Amino acid sequence: MFSRRAFAGMIAAGLTEAAFAQRAKLSGVAPADTVWINGNEFPDGPPQAAIDAMAQVIGSSNRYHYQEFPDFYAKLAASEGLTADQILVGAGSSEPLHAAVEAFTSPTIPLIYPVPTYEAAPELTKYKGHAVIETPLNSKMQPDVHRLAAEADKAGGGLIYIVNPNNPTSTITTSDDMAWLVANLPKNTNILVDEAYLHYATSPEASSSFRFVKEGKNVIVTRTFSKIYGMAGLRVGYIAGRPDQIERMAPYRNNVISIVSVRAVSAALDLGPKMLEERKAKIVHTRNELCAWMTENKLKFIPPQANFVMIETGRDAKKMQAALLAKGVAIGRAFPPLNTMIRVTIGTDVEMAKFRRVFSEVMAS
Repeated sequence: MFSRRAFAGMIAAGLTEAAFAQRAKLSGVAPADTVWINGNEFPDGPPQAAIDAMAQVIGSSNRYHYQEFPDFYAKLAASEGLTADQILVGAGSSEPLHAAVEAFTSPTIPLIYPVPTYEAAPELTKYKGHAVIETPLNSKMQPDVHRLAAEADKAGGGLIYIVNPNNPTSTITTSDDMAWLVANLPKNTNILVDEAYLHYATSPEASSSFRFVKEGKNVIVTRTFSKIYGMAGLRVGYIAGRPDQIERMAPYRNNVISIVSVRAVSAALDLGPKMLEERKAKIVHTRNELCAWMTENKLKFIPPQANFVMIETGRDAKKMQAALLAKGVAIGRAFPPLNTMIRVTIGTDVEMAKFRRVFSEVMAS
């Protein structure tokens, strides 16, 4: 079981969620009017119904409210056609990701993942002294499922980690590629699919891997309320899988989440898909405008499917981050080996207008 001492060790090593917080990765001092398009957050807050629900429970937050959690788990699971024993709720998607690493990797059972991708799971695996195998992206800047399967087969099994859409490239693993990987999964291998940004995908080739969970495959899927729901600071997410997979990961969950977060998520779920569609449309509109501007100005970028985009600058990404920050625009950290590309979160129209202006100034200097 994941002990408090081990957790303290992770804090000392800088491997908790805070270690990946975007603002902690910035070089320099942010001006007072800085535009924060560095953390892949949704530019608006939680829906008003969620805000109201939080306000109502604040006065009784002196209680643990343990009795409410079974119904909450059941409601959350049902929102995706699952049952409560098929999910494990934690702080954001990071805690469930960590539980998966603890349960399904070891010094001899590797985490197999494409580079670059979101670092939380790989960094924890390395910290634990568990085996890791890195693979390159394919020519479309997507995870190479054939290479991932081959490495798992060579290792005698493992945990294949795919972020879909991938962070930082904002590219998808297509439905056909995912179906091929599941159908050709080597023995003793599980797939961990991180769908933090799937709500933003517009490609007809994009789809959720929840279908494989429902079919009882060796697939586990994480989701978070940190992104399109606008609840990054509330820290709510979950992992879905077969009941036996959930039981295997459960000992590594720290505790229940905040009751304030529970009420916020519950209220948001009551709004149904219409709220998500409206938020997606807002981001897609602004994303399309940015892509059109980049195309018009002959800038190279990876066509995005998430709420962020990777832009080629021909310059050192860390220096670009510092130069933009000095002018009041905070962008994402560097993602080796894409050392001359910068990751930019899609913010509001006003925020992106400032980004375009400042980016042009920096590139002209």
